[in-house]
Amino acid sequence: MTLEHLTAPWRITFDTNPDDCNLNCVMCEEHSPYSPSHQARVNGELEYRRMDIETIERVIAECASKGLREIIPSTMGEPLIYKHMPRIIELCHEHRVKLNLTTNGTFPRLGAEKWAQLIVPIGSDVKFSWNGANQSAQSLVMVNNDFEKNMRDLRTFIGVRDAHAADGGNYCSVTLQMTFMEMNLQQVPKVVELAIREGVDRVKGHHLWAHFAEIKDQNMRRNRDAILRWNTIARESIKIANENPLPNGKRIVLANIYELDPDHGGELHPAATCPFLGQEAWVNHEGRFDPCCSPDELRQTLGSFGNVEDDGLMAIWQSAKYRDLIENYLESDVCRQCNMRQMPG
Repeated sequence: MTLEHLTAPWRITFDTNPDDCNLNCVMCEEHSPYSPSHQARVNGELEYRRMDIETIERVIAECASKGLREIIPSTMGEPLIYKHMPRIIELCHEHRVKLNLTTNGTFPRLGAEKWAQLIVPIGSDVKFSWNGANQSAQSLVMVNNDFEKNMRDLRTFIGVRDAHAADGGNYCSVTLQMTFMEMNLQQVPKVVELAIREGVDRVKGHHLWAHFAEIKDQNMRRNRDAILRWNTIARESIKIANENPLPNGKRIVLANIYELDPDHGGELHPAATCPFLGQEAWVNHEGRFDPCCSPDELRQTLGSFGNVEDDGLMAIWQSAKYRDLIENYLESDVCRQCNMRQMPG
């Protein structure tokens, strides 16, 4: 299927502070207990990567009038630790773009209520990392996590969101976002039930990027038996969503929770397409343009496209090299095996 190439990205993700986080989720490329780079930074052997706020200011100013609708601060690491996060919120107001946030749900520095008051008026969606329906299940994946505080903070955020919307303000949707693994497989339908009870708009998930040998056996796509067990859980979760409306009467949205074809091996599904190329852009902490959100080592194999500090983002976006990737991405093993591809419709 041919991908559409927009004249400008509708959304840009900035790798603001990928190395700052107060949790150690087992599947995280940077912060897992199994990550050698995490240990190297803790030991002072590697520098912490942090983006200059001036880069963000320039890129938003360049793209805001050309079709940019929202931005995402770092999805690797905890963006609410980034010292310039309040300035990013100001930029959203100044340029009339929305903020799409992925957070681990701990709300460092300001607390849940204050962050909610800042984010809700300009937020499109806030994704809470969420991998279980109780303390033991959640902390098995999200090491050092406090589940009871997560629940209090989720309710605080939704309360601020609902009050703001009731006064005629912006409605910021809330998502619980999972990584699908063996260790939390049975938790998927339980998280769907929890989300419905709490008035969460969506449960979204992705299958595991197994960055480390220690978690390769957690991949639900690793063999036919694992896929069949995943399919049972997917059917159960869909049934729960269909039979249990949200408090507002709507059906909760399930994103990427569907059955996989057990005969297609490592490929997510042959009909699944890339939702990012030609649609969204990524800018790493040094200003490097990246075509997608796959792990850094993998996405660099797709080619070098330029740096927004030197070329500007729009010149890269319209370049022949980037157009070629959009047209031929499925020739790459990285793209064929990508767990972020989505089914049409």
